[in-house]
Amino acid sequence: MIPTMLGITIMVFAISRAAPGDPVSLSMGPGGQMDASRAADVRKARMALYGLDKPIPVQYWTWLKRVVKLDFGDSIKHHQPVIKLIAKRLPVTITLNIIAIFIIYSISIPLGVLTAVKQGKFTDRVSSIILFMLWSLPSMWVGQMLIGYFCGPTFKNWFPPAGLSSNFADSLPFFPWLADRLWHLALPVICMSYAGFAYLTKQVRAGMLDNLRSDYIRTARAKGLGNGTVIFRHAFRNSIIPVITIMATLLPAMIGGSVIIESIFSLPGMGRLAFEAITTRDYNVVMAVATIAGFLSLIGLLLADIAYAIADPRISFERMD
Repeated sequence: MIPTMLGITIMVFAISRAAPGDPVSLSMGPGGQMDASRAADVRKARMALYGLDKPIPVQYWTWLKRVVKLDFGDSIKHHQPVIKLIAKRLPVTITLNIIAIFIIYSISIPLGVLTAVKQGKFTDRVSSIILFMLWSLPSMWVGQMLIGYFCGPTFKNWFPPAGLSSNFADSLPFFPWLADRLWHLALPVICMSYAGFAYLTKQVRAGMLDNLRSDYIRTARAKGLGNGTVIFRHAFRNSIIPVITIMATLLPAMIGGSVIIESIFSLPGMGRLAFEAITTRDYNVVMAVATIAGFLSLIGLLLADIAYAIADPRISFERMD
């Protein structure tokens, strides 16, 4: 993980510096308030303040030493430590992703097993059409449609169109407060879940079909084992490795997708913070968010590797002599 994380920091830093424009020019505005010499002096002072007047390798090395200490510098836009901004926003993004991943696996695994067992039948055909449609729908369009249909007086005014909680939520007891929070997160979670469970369901179905056609399944049936035992104790257990692999890639994909979802529903999460930082060239925030997202992705891969050994005793990570 260490060399991979180092490579991530190099790419994040290089891409942020290669982007057109700079935060100093944006912070100074279009000009017209001071003469050219005064503007040049102000620009030079701000470049020195943010360390942008130094060579690129020096800037990277200085930034990397701070990152090791979880010091991402100060936000150019918000004028406060970046780590404090992220500490406020990260729980929202993690909450969205945890709920979405739970829904994805709760639906996709049983549905994938069912469609594999019912291959070619009405249930399999209808679910395949629906899943293909869901996989094809862009989340940005779905989010706008959900807001237009479920968040206004024109159709169904069932959900709030934006925000994380109601204005009076802080005065509520815990369970009413929790219900209000889930009410606000319902549509964003739907946007983050539907494509994931459509994809995962198809993968579970494909893995189950491969194992159901195997010789050991025919042998188990010939021994007189029950259908449930054959499906869940044999076929599904040997199909779970691809499911774990998808889990390792699903987390980073959803973290990236939360940028769009949080912006559409005005949620104060890390994704929206990243979007705002990109538009204002707030380098420190952009690099911090991208670095943390990369680290969380590596954590997802690590957890998947551990889950491999738990799911299949034949897999071992001990050094072989």
